[in-house]
Amino acid sequence: MPVKVGDKAPDFSLPDQDRNLRRLSDYRGKKVVLVFFPGAFTSVCTKEMCTFRDSLSQFSKLNAEVIGISVNDPVTLKAFAEHNKLGFTLLSDYSREVAKKYAGLYEDFLGLKGYSVAKRSVFIIDRDGVVRYAWISEDAGKEPDYREVAAALEKIS
Repeated sequence: MPVKVGDKAPDFSLPDQDRNLRRLSDYRGKKVVLVFFPGAFTSVCTKEMCTFRDSLSQFSKLNAEVIGISVNDPVTLKAFAEHNKLGFTLLSDYSREVAKKYAGLYEDFLGLKGYSVAKRSVFIIDRDGVVRYAWISEDAGKEPDYREVAAALEKIS
């Protein structure tokens, strides 16, 4: 069952691109934009993460932190972040547990039997840890509506 608007965002602990454990609860008191993406260095994911990178100043003005999450390992995520100069935290959900809780998985991704990745999705979590926006795509090639994400964020005081 995916996470819905109004739900308390499930807490988690995942390693970031520097292998430091990060908990969602560490961000309590801030607005968080959680962006699940299928895979580092893929064309649509690169475009999506770079679009979020290019919007960081807008998110910062709204007191929001952007956090990207994929099933890639921390080493790959570090290379991806450096290559694209992302400037925000990427978390490794290598066990796929967090993606399963939030949005689910694309199974047999890229036609590879048994290979699953996080569904492309965006969740906005308010300062109290409540989900205020949720978007989950069944199509891995579809990007979120970035204006809709920004507008949802602006509505949260």
